[in-house]
Amino acid sequence: MTVNHGFHATMTAQPGRGDEVVKLLLEAPSLPHPDCVVFLVGRSAGNPDVVHVTEGWTSREAHGAFFGSEPAQAFVAELQALLTGESGYSDEVPVGGKAAF
Repeated sequence: MTVNHGFHATMTAQPGRGDEVVKLLLEAPSLPHPDCVVFLVGRSAGNPDVVHVTEGWTSREAHGAFFGSEPAQAFVAELQALLTGESGYSDEVPVGGKAAF
């Protein structure tokens, strides 16, 4: 599948809640979604409450349709309750690389 739409997000968990944010993200409803072809979760090495997400989708429309769904809206609400401040987003289209865990 080709990635035609994506983004990178940086969010800050409430103090001491970085583990909860990571756990929730790794159970995200987008992970089994066939149009979500890249979903990577990372953390700041210096501050475990700063969490990064990189997503790649087959299209902007597929991403929008998914995030307009009830399960995605519930997920976002649950995630927002664990965060503090404004999250940073930038558009990004993953083009390749490697991930081995």
